[in-house]
Amino acid sequence: MFFRKKEKYEERVLPTHIAIIMDGNGRWAKKRSLPRSAGHAAGSKTFKTIARYCNKIGIRYLTVYAFSTENWKRPKSEVDNIMNILRDYLKDTDNFKEENIKLQFIGDRGPLAEDIKELMLKAEADSADATGLHLNIALNYGGRDEIVHAVKSIIRNGIGVDDITERTISDHLYTAGQPDPDFIIRPSGEYRLSNYLIWQSAYAEYWFSDVLWPDFSPRDLDRAIDDFSRRNRRFGGV
Repeated sequence: MFFRKKEKYEERVLPTHIAIIMDGNGRWAKKRSLPRSAGHAAGSKTFKTIARYCNKIGIRYLTVYAFSTENWKRPKSEVDNIMNILRDYLKDTDNFKEENIKLQFIGDRGPLAEDIKELMLKAEADSADATGLHLNIALNYGGRDEIVHAVKSIIRNGIGVDDITERTISDHLYTAGQPDPDFIIRPSGEYRLSNYLIWQSAYAEYWFSDVLWPDFSPRDLDRAIDDFSRRNRRFGGV
């Protein structure tokens, strides 16, 4: 695995919150004449590598797009495979606990299998006191669905129309209490947001790469962060 020397970290501006659209597993497998399931398995290994690397270099928040509300449209066999990979990952979360990584799942848990929901709750509880990387896994997540969920929550809480502000909405999103992502990375050669963190990404910087997700390495992440570090973020100012 590629790691920079410590002094190199201090020369650049690290994003506080990185969000990644983990895209390209299927195409990676197709290029190798492998089943799509092999691509998802390889992508899962890359996810673990990148999460650990983010923790090592001092990134405070990482949010990864694991399964969208639209992904249910895929063949049942592929969805089942993705869910089984998730099960295996959740059963292995003690490794992340030892690395001081805090886990949180964002998205609508309702349609998920009961055993998966129980494993998610256990993983969150077991890592609740971790003080390193805060790792959000977006599962059955959609940006528009999240905003609908937030609006319903605001109404249920009886908040008056005149009292609703941008902060009110942010406080009712799945990411409440967290800083918005300042850097969004999408590998695989696609150039769209795909319904991902559409409220939170209002002032995020973007970085796109042709590298398919299973091939995305710490070196690629370093290249992206170097680019982020050189950008002048004005937030509407001069």
